[in-house]
Amino acid sequence: MMMVFFTSTGTPLYSNAWTPTSTGQYAGTCIFLIVLAVVMRGLIALRCSFEYLWDRSAGKQNVDALRRMPTNVKEDVAAPPTAGQRRPWRVNEAAARACLDVVLAGVSYLLMLAVMTMNVGYFMAVLGGVFLGSFILGGRVGGPVTH
Repeated sequence: MMMVFFTSTGTPLYSNAWTPTSTGQYAGTCIFLIVLAVVMRGLIALRCSFEYLWDRSAGKQNVDALRRMPTNVKEDVAAPPTAGQRRPWRVNEAAARACLDVVLAGVSYLLMLAVMTMNVGYFMAVLGGVFLGSFILGGRVGGPVTH
């Protein structure tokens, strides 16, 4: 592998089977890398908002369950943790978070391998995708804004 950036429209991506043989195929490969980078930024936004989205989903389920309960049982139901309390560990939440982290790591490594080809077009496609993903999804990171 060359250790300098170069321009070539015939650089293999991930395997020799994925070697563009025309300018159109090379452009399609670059578009794929842009989309993959946008997906990575979307996964990062989802990961940063995970606890908020999980709590919101659990809150809707709790409200539905409370509506079905008799009035005398509702006082015994524990309130959800407030902003300074530690979250209890839950298997389903930990498994969902771990799966999301594995997918995020896999997509990130695929993008890293594309950049490691040292192809200028692939490198610029990844940077363009990161910019586009941050531009589109950057405001969706971190849950609700409180002042």
